[in-house]
Amino acid sequence: MDDGKPTEPKAKWWSRPTPGRSTRTAPQESSPVEDAVPLVDAGAVRDGAGAEPTRSVAPEAVPQAARPLHEPDQYSTPPYGGPGPWAPAPPVQRPVPTPAHGTPVPPPYAGTNGAGTTAAAAQPPAPAAAFPPPLPQQSQPPLPQHSPPQQHPQPPAPQWLQYDPWGAPRQPLITNSGPPLGPDGGRRRNRRGPVLVGALLLALVAGGIGGGMGAYIERNGGLTQVELPQDERNLGGRAPDSVAGIAASALPSVVTLHVSGSTESGTGTGFVLDARGHILTNNHVVAPAGSSGEITVTFSGGETASAEVVGKDSGYDLAVVKVSGVSGLKPLPLGNSDNVQVGDPVVAIGAPFDLSNTVTSGIISAKDRPITAGGEKGDGSDISYVDALQTDAPINPGNSGGPLVDTDAHVIGINSAIRAADSGSTTEGGQAGSIGLGFAIPINQGRRVAEELINTGKATHPVIGVTLDMKYTGDGAKVGQKGADGKSSVAPDGPGAKAGIQPGDVITEVDGRRVHSGEELIVKIRSHRPGDRLELKLTRGGKDLSMTLTLGSATGT
Repeated sequence: MDDGKPTEPKAKWWSRPTPGRSTRTAPQESSPVEDAVPLVDAGAVRDGAGAEPTRSVAPEAVPQAARPLHEPDQYSTPPYGGPGPWAPAPPVQRPVPTPAHGTPVPPPYAGTNGAGTTAAAAQPPAPAAAFPPPLPQQSQPPLPQHSPPQQHPQPPAPQWLQYDPWGAPRQPLITNSGPPLGPDGGRRRNRRGPVLVGALLLALVAGGIGGGMGAYIERNGGLTQVELPQDERNLGGRAPDSVAGIAASALPSVVTLHVSGSTESGTGTGFVLDARGHILTNNHVVAPAGSSGEITVTFSGGETASAEVVGKDSGYDLAVVKVSGVSGLKPLPLGNSDNVQVGDPVVAIGAPFDLSNTVTSGIISAKDRPITAGGEKGDGSDISYVDALQTDAPINPGNSGGPLVDTDAHVIGINSAIRAADSGSTTEGGQAGSIGLGFAIPINQGRRVAEELINTGKATHPVIGVTLDMKYTGDGAKVGQKGADGKSSVAPDGPGAKAGIQPGDVITEVDGRRVHSGEELIVKIRSHRPGDRLELKLTRGGKDLSMTLTLGSATGT
């Protein structure tokens, strides 16, 4: 509590005046703040507001040497020493005593309004009259007041005029140039409308461009040209026993025949037998030419030449033609059909439906298949009997006369007939397609016939000198009772008569192979040469007999 005793504290320059302690016993130094603020007699204020305050005259103080607040700076560092070489020192700011009603608010910063012009500073309201603090209970003699000497402080440097550490925070400086803003306080005009319109136009343009690009990509498959990967060209050879290797070796020797006659025409295939120009083909291929027709041979390379018939035989369905004035022919090697086994791979080459150089492949499906073809004349003179090789290599009309080769590209058969699904015909000359049942004349038989046709123009047939009953439906080949001319069915002094064959005998085996019909017996006999010996088994009156027969010879047509 304040007991009214003077404590006489030493006033500091930052302390606020305390009520009841307005007297100072020993001021150390005269400051501008004390000189500038006169002391007011409290009793005068209480006596009347209109009375003029009485000024007290302070006794003369003993002059004392002023002591600086800090030690001299030997380096003259601002703000305490002399101004440095980089900037003048700012003036020393001295605070004033805080009045009872609080610190007055400084005027607002008179800066720019954002448009480069100075805004008028708002005038602060006039401060209210300062009320002096109450006097302490113990009266103290008032200090004499005197008029402070007029001081004329030196104005600070221009760069420090705006420096006020106790001032209110300044408004941020806006340096945007332009005309003064209107009375709306700097708010900009609403521009959302133009922005929305621009965004809408941009969206429409982008949509149109995107749609056009999408349509272009859909129609053209992309923005760039499509290039698909592909293997490099390989001209390397193929294995000789592959289908490609076989075809490459055999094709130069295969030819296509175009035959035209007075009433009909046809297309077939053939292959070169020797360098002299002999070509082997089927008889039914050259038959349309007759005696005055034309035969044109087209080689695998596209060259063409005229050909003439050297010889033909309808019983074997083989023919030989010859081209003249052609060089560089490549004969196709002949194999051995007796070495062929069921399941061996084969390749068929021909011109089905006039498509030259067609290659198909398959296997040997069966051997010694008795095939009869022809018979269009009705007298049997054009029927061919073939002990054929069966293959599933596709053979179609136009393949007739073409080679059937093995893996060594050697000829093992001459393609001659197919089994058609529509009509059941076995003649290859029809227009039915392949169903995997093709038949070829064994090359061993074809070679013998070709040699005879080249050398003599005719082929010889092996015969046994008997007439068969072709209407017999039992098992085996039955010798007829009468011949075609009414004579005996067994020719006198013929091979059959010499062996002991009689009319009515049924031949069941030839060389150990079962015979089921008269056609099979003819096929078995035609597969041999004239002069070959055959072992026969037959039935006579319910008894089985065996005999040996030597084949005779007859000239074919």
